[in-house]
This record gives sequence, C-alpha cells and structure tokens, in this order.
Amino acid sequence: GIRSGQDVLKARALGARGVLIGRTFLYALGAYGEAGVTRALQILHKELDITMAFCGRTQIDEVDSSILLPGTF
Repeated sequence: GIRSGQDVLKARALGARGVLIGRTFLYALGAYGEAGVTRALQILHKELDITMAFCGRTQIDEVDSSILLPGTF
C-alpha cells in the first residue's frame, strides 16, 4: 500500500494518476484527531517533495518511468 511520499512517487512513475491513502491517516486520526491528520498530510507532502528533488523533478507532472531502475539493477 501507499504509506509514504516515496510510495506516491513510485506509483506515479508506474503510471498512476492518483493514489488512495488510508492507514496512515486512520492512525493519525486515532492518535491525535484532526490535527494528527493534518500533520500526517504535511509529512507526506514533504516526503514527496524531497523524493522528487532527489530525482531531479520539481513538478509532479514531470514524474515518469524514466526515474525507475530495472528490477535486476
């Protein structure tokens, strides 16, 4: 499942137009309520931004399969 910004980027690179994230937000909601969900979303966004920067991308529309390595690498 999708649990981090890295997972979001991989899904996008594999062709996904969007992702669904449930468990992360349910844990955050259960532990800290609405503020927890807000914080979890901020963390996920930051992870995605950092991972995109490592791949030399600044916009989500720039993400494609060229950032992926073959499974035999």
